[in-house]
Amino acid sequence: MTELDQPAHAEIAGVSTASGRVLPEWIDINGHMNVAYYVLAFDLAVDTLWSQLGITSEYIKTSNCSTFAVECHVTYQKEIKADEPYLVTSQILAYDEKRIHQFQRMYHADKNVLAATAEWMNLHVDLSSRRVTPWPDSIMSALREFAEQQGVLPMPPEAGQKMNVKNPVFLGVDR
Repeated sequence: MTELDQPAHAEIAGVSTASGRVLPEWIDINGHMNVAYYVLAFDLAVDTLWSQLGITSEYIKTSNCSTFAVECHVTYQKEIKADEPYLVTSQILAYDEKRIHQFQRMYHADKNVLAATAEWMNLHVDLSSRRVTPWPDSIMSALREFAEQQGVLPMPPEAGQKMNVKNPVFLGVDR
């Protein structure tokens, strides 16, 4: 058994926003879910969260506003293979009148293992001007309700992290 296959049971944190099974076409040459499909699964869970907040296709049509992802950081922690079940949870880390900072966790649903995380910064955008604009009162209210529902959770250790090589042989930038 490799380190990647060893169980590391996790407590499920966040509010469940998506679940599914890894499709065979999502598998890469290494025999596990390809990185692009982790992002797809996370993005589908964002759509579910948005729907819960009232950011639906109807909202987008009537308000001419939507959200744009401006930053995403994904960590890959354990493999998930073909036909294995996954669960995605969401946690709002912070929000203000124009933005939402959210965190997602993907678990192997049978093994209760944290497989990956995604941290997002999304902006509320007026599609006519393509500029950031305040949330309407209905979305602000839904954000407050979601935050109350999720309760107070600790800051995920993966949130806000930057990538680096501890002892680089080559450092191609001036720090």
